[in-house]
Amino acid sequence: MQRLDPAAPALRGLIRPGDRILWGQAAGEPPTLVEALVDQRAALGGVSVLLGTGLAATLRPEHADHIAMQGIGGLGTTRALANAGVLDILPLHGGQVGRMLAEGRLRCDVALLMLPPAGPDGAHSLGCTVDYMDMAVAQARTVIAEVSPRVPCTLGHAAIPAARLDAVLETDRAPLGTRPPRIGEAGRRIAAHVAALVADSSTIQVGLGELPEAILDGFAAHRDLGLHSGIFGDAAMRLLRAGVLTNARKPIDAGVSVATTAVGTAALYDFVHRNPAVALRPCGYTHADAVLARLPRLVAINAAAEVDLTGQVNAEQAGRAVVGGIGGQADFARAASRSPGGCSVIALPALASTGGTRIVHRLSGPVTTPRADVDVVVTEHGAADLRGCGLAERRRRLIGIAAPECREALERAVREEGEA
Repeated sequence: MQRLDPAAPALRGLIRPGDRILWGQAAGEPPTLVEALVDQRAALGGVSVLLGTGLAATLRPEHADHIAMQGIGGLGTTRALANAGVLDILPLHGGQVGRMLAEGRLRCDVALLMLPPAGPDGAHSLGCTVDYMDMAVAQARTVIAEVSPRVPCTLGHAAIPAARLDAVLETDRAPLGTRPPRIGEAGRRIAAHVAALVADSSTIQVGLGELPEAILDGFAAHRDLGLHSGIFGDAAMRLLRAGVLTNARKPIDAGVSVATTAVGTAALYDFVHRNPAVALRPCGYTHADAVLARLPRLVAINAAAEVDLTGQVNAEQAGRAVVGGIGGQADFARAASRSPGGCSVIALPALASTGGTRIVHRLSGPVTTPRADVDVVVTEHGAADLRGCGLAERRRRLIGIAAPECREALERAVREEGEA
């Protein structure tokens, strides 16, 4: 195993010209290694990277001079790369990435990891982000780890033997994180509407962001909720500490909150360290159809850029601007809509930051989740339950939760198209 100099980690030789490089999403990004990659990009002879959700802005559009970039959406800080035209987007469901790595349809020559120190058995937990990194490590020719005592040792997945690491960079860097959300009145009203839809003993999935955190906080009066999700964040931590999130009624993983990534504040990372009540598992488990089918009362709560008047969801683009990605939305939405006692919920503010309506007559971007997999759409103006509704009734209900000042224009568009 090669020990890299923390002051000047040399990557040449470990990374070869033409290599495809992959690192963990969100808090799984190794900041010092990525900074070194950017600084040394010209000397490395031209490489490519596969990106997930980004929390750091280390990689910028001008770095495309020597780094070819692909991504599974414009998620987090990768949005700027997409909108600068340097990110080639792969339209994949979150649950597909690990399998495509395992099958070799996605290549990984070099895996960069952000890990805690090895345990007594000489193996490293995958830390904050498990996701598809197990498959990346299995396929990679070279595995380079940034190892920091500030990364939590998480449970629920196979550890990485120290012998699998080709090079190690020891640092004292903290995992990348998120700040506590600033929730406005619209977010609180949305959270209240969603809370009214969720029964005690339900199992919850939510995405990453300020609105999902607000929605989870809205469950404070619930009992015996479970979590099976892509993300474990600060709001989930608060529910677990309050005795709301017990996972006691789940037929699988009883007593354990299951996610594939932990991301949030330093307090969250302290909380998940060796905590048996939280399991981080690969996306091949968390997003798998066969696993999700075993969860009754599964409620999937996801966000959107816009929803059209038939219930179709666009979570990827607003016109030409990339604003998100597919992620696990469709995986969980379909499973929840089929779960006995479950529900697929799309939650979004009625207005965009520019003032335009987000309940639209026609989508301006792709269909991320089809209308058959959407049960209820929620804005601050109410909840439109679409289950069992034909297209005319769907239009009526969705216009009813649009911003009041936008409803007349939506009704006019429907009449002009002869859809009423």
